[in-house]
Amino acid sequence: MNDPAVARTESARLRQKQDQDQDQDQEQERERRRRPHGPRRRASAAVLVRAALIAAGLVTVYYVLPLDGRSTTGTSALLACGLLLVFVIFWWEVRAIVNSPYPRLKAVEALAATLVLFLLLFAGTYYLLEHSTPGSFSEPLTRTDSLYFTLTTFTTVGYGDVTPRTQTGRVLTMVQMVGGLLLVGVAARILAGAVQAGLRRRGREPSDDFTSRPED
Repeated sequence: MNDPAVARTESARLRQKQDQDQDQDQEQERERRRRPHGPRRRASAAVLVRAALIAAGLVTVYYVLPLDGRSTTGTSALLACGLLLVFVIFWWEVRAIVNSPYPRLKAVEALAATLVLFLLLFAGTYYLLEHSTPGSFSEPLTRTDSLYFTLTTFTTVGYGDVTPRTQTGRVLTMVQMVGGLLLVGVAARILAGAVQAGLRRRGREPSDDFTSRPED
């Protein structure tokens, strides 16, 4: 028969070993939570810088790109090609989010690039329309005026100082309104789904992309 004293000693040693293993696992978990702070902060900063550079670059292109001398048909064709380009870039960004080591941060960059390109595309279209068909809006539009009208339409502020007068101008404005709703609603859901797919792909928790305080 087994000695009860020996059995109690072995049981105590086993519990002590289990407690030590548990303490070690907790310490490793705390260390794991502390360690990624640096890389995540650098990744967050890099995303913000890239998003700002992308926005600045697109705005610069909008102001320096020659947009004069197009007919109404050419303007419509340019808008259609531009919207197709926005869709292609958005789809490429969704795939990049899924494969990114920081899906949420990549989604922020993707949304910034897509949104800025969408707005500048319509601003350029309004500018071309006003110059190819004078009187399409309540007042002549410069590039800044066109961008201003685009932003007020997208944000639904609608000050009313610049309004479309021709049927073509109003159709283009309605297209922007519908596109803005799709961008805010449907596109945002697609990006959120891509983020979750990217996190599941790496077996990570949703909060892993952002810096969080280590638990005690």
